[in-house]
Amino acid sequence: MAQRVQVTLVCDIHGDETPGTETVSFAVDGTTYEIDVCDHHVGEMRDAFAPYGGRVASRRGRRSSTTTGVDPAAVRAWARSKGIKVSERGRISADIVEQFRADGH
Repeated sequence: MAQRVQVTLVCDIHGDETPGTETVSFAVDGTTYEIDVCDHHVGEMRDAFAPYGGRVASRRGRRSSTTTGVDPAAVRAWARSKGIKVSERGRISADIVEQFRADGH
């Protein structure tokens, strides 16, 4: 039996159901932390760390099937059937995923 597990990111800063778009990693005093944030807050975090020469690493797209909640293979197959150009590998644009969902998937 196959199982499909979907993980939906929620912005940890908002504390409500605002969708998260990235998992951000950062370290302080040798301890690494991860936080899921929306586009607005990831910018704020990068700006906050910038004066200290720090880098905020993100994993946008790295968990594409779980982050978007869709199966990348299904999105690619759907896009091809609609004549939409989509890459064979890598990140699928948010616009294509949005069209996929709007088409009832």
